Amino acid sequence: MIRKWRVLFSVLAVSATVLAADEAWKDKKVADWSDDDAQQVLTASPWVKSVTPSINRSSNNGQRRSRGGIGMGGVGLGIPGMGGGMGGSRRGGGGGYPQGGDNDSTYTEPPTLKLRWESAMPVREAELKTKDNDAPTLDQDHYAIAVYGVPTRMLGGDSQHIEDQLKKKASIKRDGKKDIKPSSVEVLQRDNGPVIVYLFPRTKEITAEDRRLEFDVEAGRLQFTQSFYVDEMKYQGKLEL
Repeated sequence: MIRKWRVLFSVLAVSATVLAADEAWKDKKVADWSDDDAQQVLTASPWVKSVTPSINRSSNNGQRRSRGGIGMGGVGLGIPGMGGGMGGSRRGGGGGYPQGGDNDSTYTEPPTLKLRWESAMPVREAELKTKDNDAPTLDQDHYAIAVYGVPTRMLGGDSQHIEDQLKKKASIKRDGKKDIKPSSVEVLQRDNGPVIVYLFPRTKEITAEDRRLEFDVEAGRLQFTQSFYVDEMKYQGKLEL
């Protein structure tokens, strides 16, 4: 029994050491960050989350067939006037991407998307450190959350119409407060696929009292909700959003 406890404590000690090493950037000034520190901020920090969207298959197939959606080789967001169809259920249901036009009988697994709180100072500094020339250009008046990993052929058609549709069904939810709606949405075309950037006005201030932020998105039939925790989104003792 004593030996088992020693093994357990050893494992916990090693885990704590690895975790501390992974978050070494927290105790350094930005100027002292290594390339590994910057990569850690961009891939596995409190400002970065991974989410697998779900598909709402309850929508009427005939309605999708007549209205169309944003195309992805037969798969789309289901936004009127764009051609195609895709869906999801944010809360339960699972599902995948229908293949072969409106034939919902065949599904594959949806991609894992990366969400990044782009406007946070540590994220912007890490992008500069890694010389990420594809990072979105932002102003100081907005919180910005970017969605990476969208399939290359997912978005097509008139970009202004797409952005307007995406804007309508996105929000940051906070307990006991009104939702924050995006003032605009930008779809950026990149070599490795489009990046969707949601811009929320800083006039709707987020504070430490908000504790948990839920980024809630519906894009046609594609849906997901992902939480960010305010207490974790600090650098050098300051909330960075």
